Amino acid sequence: MTEDLGAVAEWAVGLMETLGAPGAGLAIALENLFPPLPSEVILPLAGFGASRGTFSLVEALVWTTLGSVVGALALYAVGALLGRERVIAIAARLPLVKVGDIVKTEAWFARHGGKTVFFGRMIPIFRSLISIPAGVERMPLGRFTLLTTAGSAIWNTAFVMAGYLLGENWGVVETYAGVGSKVVLGLVALALLVFAGVRLAELRRKGRHVAR
Repeated sequence: MTEDLGAVAEWAVGLMETLGAPGAGLAIALENLFPPLPSEVILPLAGFGASRGTFSLVEALVWTTLGSVVGALALYAVGALLGRERVIAIAARLPLVKVGDIVKTEAWFARHGGKTVFFGRMIPIFRSLISIPAGVERMPLGRFTLLTTAGSAIWNTAFVMAGYLLGENWGVVETYAGVGSKVVLGLVALALLVFAGVRLAELRRKGRHVAR
C-alpha cells in the first residue's frame, strides 16, 4: 500500500512539475473519475508545491477546485447518458435488488439531493460517485455545478492548506485521512451486509409462504 501511494505521489509531483498548478487540477480531475486515486495524497502535495513556490497557494486552490468540478461534470454526464430506464433495467437483473429500491432512492434524492451533493463532496469515495445519481436524476446543471464547487472548495482547501502548512511533513495528512477513509468503507460494507441479510430473510419468508 505504501508503495502504491509512493507511485501516486511521484505521478502527481511529475504532473505539477511539468504543468504547474494546472497539473494539480488535472490530477484531481482524474481522481474524480478514478476514485482509487487518493485526493488525500494529491491535495496536500499541491499545498506542499505551493509552499515551495512551484506555484502560488491561490493557484493551487483554484486549479484543484476546477479539476474537481470538471471530473464531477464528466460523471454527471455518465449518469445523464445512462438514464433512469437503463438504471432500472440494470437493477432488475441484479440479485437482491428490487426496482422498488430504485424508486425509493429516487424519492429520497428528490428530497435531499442538494445536501447529498454538497456534503457528499467531502466524503471519501462518495465524493466522486455522488455525481452519477445526480446525472441520472437530471439535477439542474447550474445547481449541481454550484453545489459541487462549494463542497469541493471546502474539501480541497482543508487538504491543500494542511500540505502548505506542514511542508515536508505533508504525508501526515494522508495517514490520518486514510483512517477516515477506512472507517467510511467499513460502514459501507456493514450497510451492504445488513441490506443483503434483510433481503435474504425476505426471500426465505416468501419461499416458505409459497411452499405452504
